[in-house]
Amino acid sequence: MKALILAGGVGTRLRPLSHAMPKQLVPIANKPVVYHGLENIRRAGITEVGMVVGDRGDQIRAEVGDGSRLGLRITYIPQSEPLGLAHCVLISRDFLGDDDFVMYLGDNVLLGEISDFLEDFREHRPAAQVVVTKVADPTACGIAEVDADGRVLGLEEKPRHPKSDLALMGVYLFSPAVHEAVQSIGRSRRDEWEITDAIQWLVERGERVRAQQFSGFWRDTGQIEDLLECNRVLLDGLTGDRKGDVDALSRLSGQVVVEHGAKVRRSRIEGPVIIAEGTVIEDSVIGPHTAFGPDCAVYDAGVRNSIVLAGTTVRGVHGIHDSVIGRSSTIVPSPGEPRRHRLIVGDHTYAELAT
Repeated sequence: MKALILAGGVGTRLRPLSHAMPKQLVPIANKPVVYHGLENIRRAGITEVGMVVGDRGDQIRAEVGDGSRLGLRITYIPQSEPLGLAHCVLISRDFLGDDDFVMYLGDNVLLGEISDFLEDFREHRPAAQVVVTKVADPTACGIAEVDADGRVLGLEEKPRHPKSDLALMGVYLFSPAVHEAVQSIGRSRRDEWEITDAIQWLVERGERVRAQQFSGFWRDTGQIEDLLECNRVLLDGLTGDRKGDVDALSRLSGQVVVEHGAKVRRSRIEGPVIIAEGTVIEDSVIGPHTAFGPDCAVYDAGVRNSIVLAGTTVRGVHGIHDSVIGRSSTIVPSPGEPRRHRLIVGDHTYAELAT
């Protein structure tokens, strides 16, 4: 079995972060989003991976490389513009050949293994298998109507009148039968080749399509709130590791990772927290669910429940919470009344905040 990772979206809902980097490279718990999927693929025993990339493919290739660091062999498949998930299958035909494959959205985070999905697929040998989860708002997702035996009766993308609350997650399993399906459909009302239309094509022709329900944590990291929620959940599974330099005047509680080359001075840190290599934290209070990228400088500051990207300086500002701060930014105080601060800023930002 092969894997097809989709990493070509532009990430408009993650601006301003996505102005400077592909959304698949935004770090969650100090690891680019796409790595969480690639590592899950490798743990399932799949090593041949095709990665569909868009106009920022060079950035993804520079970060991920040929996959050998992860035990993978990655083939990059360029997509001229984002034209839908079924289009990704269409342009990947040469790579996929006649093999079964799992398609995995590169901006999704799934807490759990996909091995069970693969085993179920191999046992039942359907033409296609979708992974679904219950959602509160079915009108915002691709929805599957499923019978009591797990057979898919129909699918619809973002239905106005949904027939179920089972949303398609970012994991699909396909036999070679899907290739005829993606070649047979046209563009949808969204002007895209929808994978839901391709699977519906299989259903209407009597092909067996199954659904497997997932009840664990899953998020499409398409919005800032989703990034922060994924960061919280992943950090909750953290195991503390203090390889860096922590002085005797600092107090660390909970699960805190201080990587080699990081320094903590006269500070209080409540985990789960990750402090990457080269980051210095002095005279500060760091709350739970915070991840600092490499080479940050935090002086006389307070940060909690936030993602702080590489090379950022925070000095003299307390009360930063629920924030995502882009690379090489500078956050400093300006005169004013005390307050709390929520920041969503892109790379190389300079901001003065009332403290």
